[in-house]
Amino acid sequence: MKTPNLYSTKTTAMGVLMALATAAFLMLPTIAAQAHDTLESTVPAKGSVVRTVPTQIGLTFDHTPLAIGSVIRVEDANGIDRADGPVAIVDNHVTQAITPGAPEGNYTVIWRVASADGHAIEGTFTFTAGTASSTAGPKPSPLAAPPATGTSTSTGPPTGIIVAAAVALLLTIAFVWLAVTVKRRLNRPDS
Repeated sequence: MKTPNLYSTKTTAMGVLMALATAAFLMLPTIAAQAHDTLESTVPAKGSVVRTVPTQIGLTFDHTPLAIGSVIRVEDANGIDRADGPVAIVDNHVTQAITPGAPEGNYTVIWRVASADGHAIEGTFTFTAGTASSTAGPKPSPLAAPPATGTSTSTGPPTGIIVAAAVALLLTIAFVWLAVTVKRRLNRPDS
Protein backbone atom coordinates (compact mmCIF):
# COMPACT_ATOMS: atom_id res chain seq x y z
CA MET A 1 0.00 0.00 0.00
CA LYS A 2 1.42 3.33 -1.02
CA THR A 3 1.34 6.09 1.62
CA PRO A 4 0.40 9.58 0.48
CA ASN A 5 3.14 12.16 0.40
CA LEU A 6 1.97 14.27 3.35
CA TYR A 7 5.09 16.36 3.32
CA SER A 8 4.50 18.01 -0.08
CA THR A 9 0.76 18.55 0.55
CA LYS A 10 1.34 20.06 3.98
CA THR A 11 4.30 22.10 2.76
CA THR A 12 2.07 23.66 0.12
CA ALA A 13 -0.60 24.39 2.75
CA MET A 14 2.02 25.94 5.04
CA GLY A 15 3.27 28.08 2.18
CA VAL A 16 -0.26 29.35 1.49
CA LEU A 17 -0.83 30.13 5.17
CA MET A 18 2.51 31.95 5.40
CA ALA A 19 1.62 34.02 2.32
CA LEU A 20 -1.75 34.94 3.86
CA ALA A 21 -0.10 35.90 7.17
CA THR A 22 2.43 38.05 5.31
CA ALA A 23 -0.35 39.74 3.34
CA ALA A 24 -2.25 40.48 6.57
CA PHE A 25 0.83 42.10 8.11
CA LEU A 26 1.45 44.15 4.98
CA MET A 27 -2.14 45.48 5.10
CA LEU A 28 -1.63 47.10 8.52
CA PRO A 29 -0.12 50.40 7.27
CA THR A 30 -2.84 50.78 4.62
CA ILE A 31 -5.62 50.15 7.11
CA ALA A 32 -4.09 52.61 9.58
CA ALA A 33 -3.89 55.31 6.90
CA GLN A 34 -7.58 54.90 6.08
CA ALA A 35 -8.72 54.57 9.69
CA HIS A 36 -10.49 57.87 10.35
CA ASP A 37 -12.46 60.34 8.30
CA THR A 38 -10.81 63.67 7.55
CA LEU A 39 -12.56 67.04 7.46
CA GLU A 40 -12.08 68.39 3.93
CA SER A 41 -14.01 71.68 4.06
CA THR A 42 -16.48 73.78 6.01
CA VAL A 43 -19.27 76.19 5.05
CA PRO A 44 -18.67 78.93 5.96
CA ALA A 45 -14.94 78.47 5.49
CA LYS A 46 -12.69 78.46 8.55
CA GLY A 47 -11.84 82.02 9.62
CA SER A 48 -14.05 83.59 6.95
CA VAL A 49 -16.22 86.68 7.18
CA VAL A 50 -19.69 86.28 5.68
CA ARG A 51 -22.22 89.01 5.02
CA THR A 52 -25.04 87.55 7.15
CA VAL A 53 -25.54 84.70 9.58
CA PRO A 54 -25.89 81.55 7.46
CA THR A 55 -28.97 79.33 7.77
CA GLN A 56 -26.78 76.29 8.34
CA ILE A 57 -23.25 75.08 8.97
CA GLY A 58 -21.76 72.47 6.62
CA LEU A 59 -18.89 70.03 7.08
CA THR A 60 -17.58 67.83 4.27
CA PHE A 61 -15.53 64.72 5.07
CA ASP A 62 -13.55 62.33 2.88
CA HIS A 63 -15.87 59.45 3.90
CA THR A 64 -19.45 59.23 5.14
CA PRO A 65 -19.51 59.60 8.95
CA LEU A 66 -21.98 57.75 11.16
CA ALA A 67 -24.96 59.61 12.63
CA ILE A 68 -24.49 58.06 16.07
CA GLY A 69 -23.40 60.69 18.60
CA SER A 70 -22.86 63.45 16.05
CA VAL A 71 -23.10 66.93 17.56
CA ILE A 72 -22.45 70.41 16.18
CA ARG A 73 -22.61 73.47 18.44
CA VAL A 74 -22.72 76.91 16.83
CA GLU A 75 -21.84 79.35 19.61
CA ASP A 76 -22.17 83.10 19.23
CA ALA A 77 -19.82 85.63 20.87
CA ASN A 78 -21.73 85.26 24.16
CA GLY A 79 -21.35 81.47 24.20
CA ILE A 80 -25.00 80.79 23.36
CA ASP A 81 -25.51 77.71 21.18
CA ARG A 82 -27.44 78.81 18.06
CA ALA A 83 -27.76 75.27 16.60
CA ASP A 84 -31.36 74.45 15.66
CA GLY A 85 -32.48 70.83 15.51
CA PRO A 86 -30.51 67.64 14.92
CA VAL A 87 -27.40 67.15 12.83
CA ALA A 88 -28.15 65.93 9.29
CA ILE A 89 -25.80 63.57 7.43
CA VAL A 90 -26.18 62.92 3.70
CA ASP A 91 -23.32 61.03 2.09
CA ASN A 92 -20.13 62.73 3.31
CA HIS A 93 -21.84 66.06 4.08
CA VAL A 94 -22.86 66.96 7.64
CA THR A 95 -25.10 69.98 8.24
CA GLN A 96 -26.49 71.77 11.26
CA ALA A 97 -29.26 74.38 10.96
CA ILE A 98 -28.82 77.71 12.78
CA THR A 99 -31.63 79.33 14.74
CA PRO A 100 -33.37 81.99 12.61
CA GLY A 101 -32.63 85.50 13.85
CA ALA A 102 -29.22 84.62 15.32
CA PRO A 103 -27.20 87.83 15.87
CA GLU A 104 -24.31 88.96 13.70
CA GLY A 105 -20.85 88.61 15.17
CA ASN A 106 -18.16 86.06 15.88
CA TYR A 107 -19.10 82.37 15.91
CA THR A 108 -17.27 79.27 17.07
CA VAL A 109 -18.37 75.94 15.64
CA ILE A 110 -17.56 72.94 17.83
CA TRP A 111 -18.21 69.61 16.15
CA ARG A 112 -17.95 65.92 16.95
CA VAL A 113 -18.98 63.11 14.61
CA ALA A 114 -18.47 59.36 14.51
CA SER A 115 -15.95 58.46 11.83
CA ALA A 116 -16.93 55.72 9.36
CA ASP A 117 -14.77 53.34 11.44
CA GLY A 118 -16.85 54.15 14.55
CA HIS A 119 -14.34 56.34 16.40
CA ALA A 120 -15.22 59.88 17.46
CA ILE A 121 -13.46 62.73 15.67
CA GLU A 122 -13.88 66.36 16.65
CA GLY A 123 -12.68 69.86 16.01
CA THR A 124 -13.53 73.56 15.99
CA PHE A 125 -13.46 76.46 13.59
CA THR A 126 -14.54 80.10 13.68
CA PHE A 127 -16.20 82.54 11.32
CA THR A 128 -17.68 86.02 11.53
CA ALA A 129 -21.14 86.97 10.32
CA GLY A 130 -21.63 90.65 9.45
CA THR A 131 -19.61 92.92 11.70
CA ALA A 132 -17.39 91.29 14.29
CA SER A 133 -18.76 91.57 17.80
CA SER A 134 -16.58 93.56 20.16
CA THR A 135 -18.11 91.73 23.11
CA ALA A 136 -15.73 89.09 24.36
CA GLY A 137 -18.11 86.43 25.59
CA PRO A 138 -17.22 83.37 27.58
CA LYS A 139 -15.07 80.62 26.10
CA PRO A 140 -17.00 78.09 24.02
CA SER A 141 -18.34 75.09 25.89
CA PRO A 142 -16.24 72.12 24.85
CA LEU A 143 -17.90 68.87 23.87
CA ALA A 144 -14.89 66.99 25.20
CA ALA A 145 -11.89 69.32 25.23
CA PRO A 146 -11.83 70.10 21.49
CA PRO A 147 -8.46 70.38 19.79
CA ALA A 148 -7.00 73.49 18.22
CA THR A 149 -9.04 75.33 15.60
CA GLY A 150 -9.54 73.45 12.38
CA THR A 151 -8.10 70.14 13.50
CA SER A 152 -9.63 66.77 14.05
CA THR A 153 -8.62 64.05 16.43
CA SER A 154 -9.81 60.63 17.42
CA THR A 155 -9.66 58.44 20.46
CA GLY A 156 -9.05 54.74 20.83
CA PRO A 157 -7.18 52.32 18.63
CA PRO A 158 -8.28 52.15 14.99
CA THR A 159 -10.67 49.27 14.37
CA GLY A 160 -8.96 48.31 11.10
CA ILE A 161 -5.63 47.73 12.82
CA ILE A 162 -7.26 45.54 15.46
CA VAL A 163 -9.03 43.44 12.82
CA ALA A 164 -5.88 43.04 10.69
CA ALA A 165 -3.82 42.11 13.76
CA ALA A 166 -6.44 39.53 14.81
CA VAL A 167 -6.45 37.99 11.31
CA ALA A 168 -2.66 37.88 11.26
CA LEU A 169 -2.59 36.28 14.72
CA LEU A 170 -5.12 33.62 13.69
CA LEU A 171 -3.18 32.86 10.52
CA THR A 172 0.05 32.56 12.52
CA ILE A 173 -1.60 30.18 15.00
CA ALA A 174 -2.96 28.10 12.10
CA PHE A 175 0.49 28.01 10.51
CA VAL A 176 2.18 26.85 13.73
CA TRP A 177 -0.52 24.21 14.33
CA LEU A 178 -0.16 22.93 10.78
CA ALA A 179 3.65 22.82 11.04
CA VAL A 180 3.49 20.85 14.31
CA THR A 181 0.91 18.44 12.86
CA VAL A 182 3.02 17.80 9.75
CA LYS A 183 6.16 17.25 11.82
CA ARG A 184 4.37 14.73 14.05
CA ARG A 185 3.02 12.81 11.04
CA LEU A 186 6.40 12.73 9.35
CA ASN A 187 8.13 11.49 12.50
CA ARG A 188 5.47 8.80 13.21
CA PRO A 189 6.53 5.30 12.20
CA ASP A 190 4.34 3.68 9.51
CA SER A 191 1.81 1.24 10.86
